[in-house]
Amino acid sequence: MLSRRGHGRVERGRDHHVEEGIGRPAPGLPVVEGLLLKGKTILDIGCGAGGITLHLVARHGAACAIGFDVEKPVIEAARQGAIRHGLGDRVSFIQAPPGPLPFADASFDVVFSKDALLHAPDKDSLFAEIFRVLKLGGVFAASNWMIAHDGEPSPEMKAYIAAEGLSFAMASPARYAEAMRRAGLTDITVRDRNPWYREVEREELSRLKGRSTRRPRRRSARPMSTRTSGPGRRCRRCLTVASTAPLICAVGSRLDSRRCWRPSHP
Repeated sequence: MLSRRGHGRVERGRDHHVEEGIGRPAPGLPVVEGLLLKGKTILDIGCGAGGITLHLVARHGAACAIGFDVEKPVIEAARQGAIRHGLGDRVSFIQAPPGPLPFADASFDVVFSKDALLHAPDKDSLFAEIFRVLKLGGVFAASNWMIAHDGEPSPEMKAYIAAEGLSFAMASPARYAEAMRRAGLTDITVRDRNPWYREVEREELSRLKGRSTRRPRRRSARPMSTRTSGPGRRCRRCLTVASTAPLICAVGSRLDSRRCWRPSHP
């Protein structure tokens, strides 16, 4: 059901604001603003190296959190991070192959995810599993890349996906909301964070352009423009892609106790 990007690579941006220290806020965390996390049990789907998972416990007061990812290397790094920050008794990390979530029904007060759900092709099965592991009254909150429609991605987006070796199964906000409702989630709200992301990328592009004007160090035989042209092109491409790939925050709640719809899995 859930897989991450191809070629065994870890997504840029998932933990880069929290790897050095769990005190710094990360771009995906505004989605949990207003949610009471203190004393709650949290599942972080697609946790990567675990920076945000640790942040949710250390800075938001969650009682415990489990980070889940399909890639073994990042889970091993996450476990080391939990020990390093003294949170091994409140945070754990689980690796499992794509498929149904390896957790019992009604296990979590909150299910959180950042930049991971777009890798799941079957959105209905994905949210059925999220609904299943949520407790009655639980909340799902995520920040995720989406596309403005459910047709073919634009040529610019296809080029970006190919260049980065990504395994995207992008869908529109309407498609996500439909899957959430079908699973049983209610009180669904969606917030477009695209304007914020454009500004972030403009700032990054500006920094890269500033580096290109610096004098190259003598130890390098390559001109500075060669070393910075790749990231610069990538930032410019991100600014173009951002117009068709909204960064969305979505929140939904499990408010009924009806039997979970269980999708069939081969």
